[in-house]
Amino acid sequence: MKFIHAADVHLDSPLCGLVRYEGAPLAQMQTATRRALINLVDLACREQVDFVIFSGDLYDGDWKDYNTGLFFNQQMVRLRDQQIQVFIVYGNHDAENVMTRQLRLPDNVRLFASREPQTYFLENQGVAIHGQSFATKAVTDDLSARYPVAVPQFFNIGVLHTALNGREGHAPYAPCSLANLIMQGYDYWALGHVHHRDVVAQQPYVVFPGNLQGRHSRETGAKGCYLVTVAGQQVIDFTFYSLDVMRWEMCTIDVSDVIEIDAILDRTRDLVQVMMQQAENRPLALRFVLTGNSMIHAELQRQNLRWINELRSVVMENGEGLVWVEKVLLQTQPSRKIRHHPEGPLKELVGALHTLPQDAQTLQELSNQFRQLKNALPVEMTDPDPQNPETIRQALAQVESLLLARLHATTV
Repeated sequence: MKFIHAADVHLDSPLCGLVRYEGAPLAQMQTATRRALINLVDLACREQVDFVIFSGDLYDGDWKDYNTGLFFNQQMVRLRDQQIQVFIVYGNHDAENVMTRQLRLPDNVRLFASREPQTYFLENQGVAIHGQSFATKAVTDDLSARYPVAVPQFFNIGVLHTALNGREGHAPYAPCSLANLIMQGYDYWALGHVHHRDVVAQQPYVVFPGNLQGRHSRETGAKGCYLVTVAGQQVIDFTFYSLDVMRWEMCTIDVSDVIEIDAILDRTRDLVQVMMQQAENRPLALRFVLTGNSMIHAELQRQNLRWINELRSVVMENGEGLVWVEKVLLQTQPSRKIRHHPEGPLKELVGALHTLPQDAQTLQELSNQFRQLKNALPVEMTDPDPQNPETIRQALAQVESLLLARLHATTV
């Protein structure tokens, strides 16, 4: 018996962060989540799986029109034509969607109820699948606590949209503990909600497959689903398949030993080649972060726009039309050998910048002031989160470096 475990499709969710750049693959970005779902259906048909599980957030809130739902139904009919069944729990984003309640699903699709846990049996395969959908977009109860006990002599699967005991960047919906899931006696927990792929446990399997398609710079790396093969009540094969059609990656370049800026551009060329090989000809959106205590720190800060665009140019030249730069962050510090020790008013300013990050009350006040700014900005401009105290600390350190570099330049 074989099945696919996927989650967090967020069908027709926009990809963010590249629209403002010349030559960005807008058409590919707009259809990326659809093509990732097509890849999943292709895999299911090719592998002749018995069923597919979606562990929540098929959609990204309410649809603009019925086309999103019609496209999903079209793909489910493809599975029906291959006698493949589909099991779905709705997550927090699905619960926001009014239209999903009005569009009838194909008859091979089983949607778990939201009132209480429900069990579907596949007698021929010896499988019992338990699940419960979200009734509202903010479920704070432990749904798993009411799931039925494992059915003897069956391979038991629990389908649950949850943050477990909390995951950074994800709302703490349907909280539960790993220990309690294991005590339930199921053979596999098919989880959703967390977009980072994570095999939490293997005895039994407790798995977040991550989302099918990265949508912005915080969703990096290969995205896809797990193909699970079962014999009796044992998982005998458990394989991740990449289904994304466009990929986001973070590229950190340590420039501590660099004394000529051209060396950074050479490293960028090499890194682009490595990333392209790893992405297997998928379009790539890269975020570059330059770090380290460097002799060239002041030059980078004085002419930051020039060097950021020099790096972009190198990527464009070497990316074969497949690679774009989402953002360049300059997080270098001056080399310890050439640190400035300002006097007078500058000394007072630098002292204040050093003190602010240590003052929890001041950081909280700044965070509160940035709340309106965060709400007004598009999502691609809120990474890093301007309301996060750690982001504010980093920004203050960068302000100090930038001020000193610019002021030093006026005195030489």
